[in-house]
Amino acid sequence: MRHGKKFNHLGRKKGHREAMLKNMASSLLTHKRIFTTTAKAKALRVYVEPLITKSKDNTTHSRRTVFSYLQSKDAVNELFTIIAPKVADRPGGYTRILKTGNRLGDNADMCMMELVDFNEAMLEAKESSKKSKSGGKKRTRRGKKTDAPAAAATPKKETAKEEASADDLTKVEGIGPKMAGVFNAAGINTFAELAAKTAEELKAILDAAEGNFAAHDPGTWPEQAKMAADGKWDELKKWQDELDGGK
Repeated sequence: MRHGKKFNHLGRKKGHREAMLKNMASSLLTHKRIFTTTAKAKALRVYVEPLITKSKDNTTHSRRTVFSYLQSKDAVNELFTIIAPKVADRPGGYTRILKTGNRLGDNADMCMMELVDFNEAMLEAKESSKKSKSGGKKRTRRGKKTDAPAAAATPKKETAKEEASADDLTKVEGIGPKMAGVFNAAGINTFAELAAKTAEELKAILDAAEGNFAAHDPGTWPEQAKMAADGKWDELKKWQDELDGGK
């Protein structure tokens, strides 16, 4: 019986499971971010985080130990030369799992797994919030009631600005809510950012998301996004009607 055993086999035998985690760990260390199922990401976190801790001790023995798990010279070199110095002061918790919705077809719970210290947008937001907190006046008991509402009102303004800056990517013909979520997770939140990408780059993002997006053609998405960013909605609507007619 399996009473009390919480080990997730992921529907694979031991050899197949270890090979999969080995490849996923190498991809995560090389690209700093991967898209996969939540169950695989949780299993990968237990597998890869001890290796990152091991890399803080840059010795031949540590490199050989990590290589025995990864079997990739490029991933080991990236871990010891780039990642280890950046996470030297972090006592664990090197990865972050962000859910991106359910996959079409089998309805699997999908997520984006990334290294915490390599998400530049979140790091900049964290530093700016620290500066704003440290730059304020010292709070006292007497001023506690008046300072609290002002402090509570500040995040609402910031979130309102963030919501206003993001565009609805589903207005581009061919992009659905799930694909928009994938692009948002990849750092594409506005029409201008979408227009700056090529069709091949957008296709690569969808392929990396492990979703059922193979039937979608992103060939016209950058041009549609450019028209939306320029405010040419009438021309865009006319073109989208032609695209629908062509289908």
